[in-house]
Formats: sequence, C-alpha cells, structure tokens
Amino acid sequence: MRAGPGMAVGGGGVVVALLVAMLFGADPMQLLSILAESEVATPTHERVDPTQDPEAEFVSVVLADTEDVWNGLFAESGRRYVEPKLVLFRDTVRSACGFASAAVGPFYCPADSKAYLDLAFFQDLSRRFGAPGDFARAYVIAHEIGHHVQNLSGLSEEVHRRQQSLSKEEGNALLVRLELQADCYAGVWANHAEDQRSILEPGDIDEALEAATAIGDDRLQRQAQGYVVPESFTHGTSAQRARWFRTGFESGRPDTCDTFSARDL
Repeated sequence: MRAGPGMAVGGGGVVVALLVAMLFGADPMQLLSILAESEVATPTHERVDPTQDPEAEFVSVVLADTEDVWNGLFAESGRRYVEPKLVLFRDTVRSACGFASAAVGPFYCPADSKAYLDLAFFQDLSRRFGAPGDFARAYVIAHEIGHHVQNLSGLSEEVHRRQQSLSKEEGNALLVRLELQADCYAGVWANHAEDQRSILEPGDIDEALEAATAIGDDRLQRQAQGYVVPESFTHGTSAQRARWFRTGFESGRPDTCDTFSARDL
C-alpha cells in the first residue's frame, strides 16, 4: 500500500471484528452487552494519540481515506455521509454497546457510531493467523467503516429488529449477511481509493484476501475446536468473505453488495 503525504506505514497484520464472537458463535452486540452488565471494576484504558504512534497515524490516514470515498459515494446518491469516530485504545474500553477488552477485537458500535480498535490486535493476529501487511490492516478498518455505512442506512437497526422474532440459527444467518456486506463495502472502498489515489502496490489485494480467508468462521472454528458448526457462523466462511470483498473491489459499486438478496453467498 503506497503511503500518501504524511503517512507513516508500519508492519502488522489483521483480523476483522470480534474474534471471541467468531470462535464461539455469539452475537457480537450480545457479547458486548453481557460484558457491560458484568460486575467489573472501573476500567482503566489508554487512548492512543495518533501523532505519537506510527500505527495510530496509519489508522487515522486510512480512516480519512474512507471518509473521502464514502462522502463521494453518498453525495452521488443525494445523501449526506455522517463521518464516524474511531477510538484507538489499549487494554480496555467502554462504548455505548458496553465494556470491552482487547480480546474482543475491533468492533463497531451502532449506538454511538464509533469504531473501536486496540492497535496491539494487529500484531497479535498477524502472528497467530499469518495475515500480515499494510493493506490487510487497512481492510480491517474499512470493514468496520462498512458497518457504519450500514448503520447510516438503517440496516443495522433492521437486522436487530428482525432477529427478535427469529431462532438463534436464523439470527446468526442474518449476521453473516451483515458481515459479508461489510466485507463487500471494504472492497468498494479499495476500488475507489485506488482509482482516486493509486494507493495499491503489487500484492495488496492478495493481502486483503488472505486476511478475509484467515478470519472465516469455518477456519477459526476448525483451529479452535477441530470441527465446524455452520449454524453458529456469524461472519461467513473464508471463501465467502474473500468472495464478497472481491465483489466490492471489482465493481466499485455499493449496490453490488446486496448480500441480503443473494441466493448464493
């Protein structure tokens, strides 16, 4: 990934969204709610200053790039893009969705329109899952911003409402479609970022695809317990995640990311 003006690019790797939820088939927001209701001592956490940390500066530059792309795409459809906040922290953080530790992984909270990221997560999951690279890390950020796009469209709220009348397995299936759409939106961002600023270097898209493959529900469950339980999937298989990222990247159009109407994920 080519650095833009003032962009500090470091090493690192990637895994997307709520690893604990992936491994155990939990609803990510339900997991955060449980944590919030637990009797935990007042958490201490450190907010990260992007000007003092190269990794944090990298995140802030990628975030700004997503804002440029989504502001433009929303304007084309006659809408206004409300930019999200991204909270960088170490160890623990409290969001409107509840209290979370670094073990939860990157997540987006619709209740406060913020994405949360512990920078140490990049290094940890690079070593454990073998998905290193600057563009792999950018994919993590773009995926979480994809959830923000869903929140602005009202889709996150609609999925939550529909889950109330569904079985656990049916609710999980809806979450899979929500997550795969966020993967597709990450691909849409990559398409426009490359078109507008030529940010990609050889191998960057492969890094993103490797990251998507590394954190598929099937692969994570097989690594954790030696077998898979498809009805507990909440994010999609490795093949599905890679496919939907590529769909967004090749088209560059958000309308191609309608995972909720797709018969074949």
